[in-house]
Amino acid sequence: MSSQTLTDTVQLTPILEASRRASVSLAAAPTQAKNRALSAVSAALRANVPGIIAANRADLAAGRENGLSAGMLDRLMLDEARIDGLAAAVEQIALLTDPIGEVVRGRSLPNGIRISQVRVPFGVVGVIYEARPNVTVDIAAIALKSGNAVVLRGGSAAENTNRVLVGLLQQAIGSAGLPAESVQTIDPFGRDGATELMQARGHVDVLIPRGSAGLIQAVVNQSKVPVIETGAGVVHIFLDESANADWAVEIVHNSKVQRPSVCNSLETLLVHRDAAARLLPGVLAKLAASGVTIHGDPRVQEIFPAAVPAAEDDWGTEYMGLEVSVAVVDSLDDAIAHIRRYSTGHTESIITNDVVNAERFLAEVDSAAVMVNASTRFTDGGEFGFGAEVGISTQKLHARGPMGLPELTSTKWIVRGSGQVRA
Repeated sequence: MSSQTLTDTVQLTPILEASRRASVSLAAAPTQAKNRALSAVSAALRANVPGIIAANRADLAAGRENGLSAGMLDRLMLDEARIDGLAAAVEQIALLTDPIGEVVRGRSLPNGIRISQVRVPFGVVGVIYEARPNVTVDIAAIALKSGNAVVLRGGSAAENTNRVLVGLLQQAIGSAGLPAESVQTIDPFGRDGATELMQARGHVDVLIPRGSAGLIQAVVNQSKVPVIETGAGVVHIFLDESANADWAVEIVHNSKVQRPSVCNSLETLLVHRDAAARLLPGVLAKLAASGVTIHGDPRVQEIFPAAVPAAEDDWGTEYMGLEVSVAVVDSLDDAIAHIRRYSTGHTESIITNDVVNAERFLAEVDSAAVMVNASTRFTDGGEFGFGAEVGISTQKLHARGPMGLPELTSTKWIVRGSGQVRA
């Protein structure tokens, strides 16, 4: 599908107005109706695996021709197992508690008025993302369960896959009696459509970018619509002097190799100088055996000569592939200082047997997820029990970390009186 140019007669306004009407219906929809729609979505995904894969193969072929990196191609790819995982995530979302109408807090005033703060949908959520067709399904499902309409800009790299997925989503949602316009795409309008979506204040209630640091910053800087900022993942692990060697080897390997193209993958490994000779040979040998390129500082190169020299840019790089930067530091203080300087605020983990060090790391590292003795790959909505995620927020307002159903809600105050007037 070729991109259309926005003109005076072809605008996003009709699409956004349809989304607004759908959002009104969704806000009032009972939980059972939303769950029926989610069940229909899951069934549609399972019933149309060959068609989804065929469209995805076309996108993958185009991506290779256009020089997409191995990491981006991995993010783009959908196979039978991944589609089954998407369908299972939709089913799990249907089983979760509906956040709409939940009372966050409330009380009775001395004059007898009763007040309560309850969760309500945002309304219309816009999402701009790159080469991630799984996001199309994940966000549509979370938006549907939380009573929001969603407008998607999935990018040219996944255009064929997203067109098929959005068609299936609309058909399934409509078959369950909810507005098909609950999920819409503006991919046919290309970059002009994305620009207009960012300017659509009043039509779109919140905008969520997912993708590279460049895309996210472009949305943050250009948007007139309020933005929930998801972040690139320059993710760290620190091995302190007491770290268990077996844990260090396995956790670091899993954090880097299990799926290197995603945002919770390890990018920088720090190790205490007193543990470097004990830990680095085994840790780095297993990484290298899996094809990981080691970018090491001089002290790392002394211990592991196969490492290539690390440049200053490496410490702030999200590789999204089989590369990792490694440095030896003199203390926990130095490790925390390094993380503060280079981290994107996504996920950091310490491997330690020292309770004091663990608690200091948890308290002093200011990221959305901070871990002790665990793989960074666990920072994920599915792993946290959310079914899926809208994204991983690295900002500090409203939402932080993996965003599930509650993070796609706002609140309003309900006031019930019996004739009271203010003195």
